[in-house]
Amino acid sequence: MEIREEYMRRALHLASKGAGRVSPNPMVGAVIVRGDKIIGEGWHRRCGEAHAEVNAVASVADKELLKDSTMYVTLEPCSHYGKTPPCAELIIRCGIPRVVVGVLDPFEKVSGRGVKMLRDAGVEVEVGLLEDECRKINRRFMTAHSQGRPFIMLKWAQSADGFMSRADGTPVALSNPLSRMMMHRERSLYDAIMVGTTTVITDNPRLTVRDWCGDSPRCVTFNQHGRLPVDSHIACGERSIILTECLPLEEQMRRLYKEHGVTSLMVEGGACLLQSFIYAGLYDDVRVETSTVVLGDGVKAPSLDCEKVLSQTIRGNEIHLKSS
Repeated sequence: MEIREEYMRRALHLASKGAGRVSPNPMVGAVIVRGDKIIGEGWHRRCGEAHAEVNAVASVADKELLKDSTMYVTLEPCSHYGKTPPCAELIIRCGIPRVVVGVLDPFEKVSGRGVKMLRDAGVEVEVGLLEDECRKINRRFMTAHSQGRPFIMLKWAQSADGFMSRADGTPVALSNPLSRMMMHRERSLYDAIMVGTTTVITDNPRLTVRDWCGDSPRCVTFNQHGRLPVDSHIACGERSIILTECLPLEEQMRRLYKEHGVTSLMVEGGACLLQSFIYAGLYDDVRVETSTVVLGDGVKAPSLDCEKVLSQTIRGNEIHLKSS
C-alpha cells in the first residue's frame, strides 16, 4: 500500500466517527500532511457543527506549515454557504497548495464546484484516491442525492422454517439479546424507521434505540384509511411522520426525502409492507436474521432474489446482509 493511501484510510477512519451523528450531512474525515508527517486531522462530528476540513486546520499548531502541506479529504470540500462557510474558501485562505479528494460530492450545490473553486485559486487537486471506499462510507448520503429518495434497508427476523410470527399473533422471540443489541445499533445509524399500520395496531412499538447508545430515529407509518390508533406511540410521537395520501410507494419515498429530509430509512415490517418494497424494487440493503426457532406455521417471511454479500452467526442466529 502506498503511503498516500494510508493517509486517505486514516481520513476514512476519522470520518466513520461521525456515524449516527452527522445526518443529513455526509461523514467526512480530513488529514493534513507535511513531508511524511501528519500535522493535523479532523472529522465532521455533528450536523451543524464544523466540517472535517475546519477541524483539521484548527488542529495544526503552527499554521505556517499549512503553506507546504497536502490535505487528504474523503469528500469534495463544500463551496457554498450553509450552516457553515465554504471549506474550499478556508483551504484557499490558509494557503494549502495541494488537496487529494476521495470522491466528488453529489449534492447539487457542490458537485464539482468545490474542486473548481480550488483549482481556479491555483490549488493542485487530485480526485479519486480510494474512491470506492470513500463512496461506500457514505452510501446513504450518495443514494439520497443521486436518486432523490432515502437509502432503504429492509430488515426482518424469521424462524428457521421461514415465518415472521405465529398464525394466531401471539408473541415469539426470534432475536437473541446480542443480535437485538446489534439491531438497536443499526437503528441509531438511520434517519427514520418505518412500520405498517397493522404492526402499530398489533404491537404498538416505540421504535426507539434502547440497547445501544445513540439517537432514536424518526418514526414513519401510513394512515391512508384512518386505521391508526390515535393513542399509539407513533401517533403521539412529536417526531413521527404519518403518511396519509394514497400515492405510489416510490412517490411516498421521494416526498419523505424532499419534504421531511429523510436520507436513510429502515423498514422493519410487517410482512406485507416489506414485500411491497421488494415488489417495487425499492431497497438498497436487506438484513435478515434467521432464528433457530421452528414455528411450523404462521405469517410467511418476505421472499426476494438478490445476492447475499455478508453472513455471520450470532449465538446460533444467522444474520444475512443482502444488496440489491
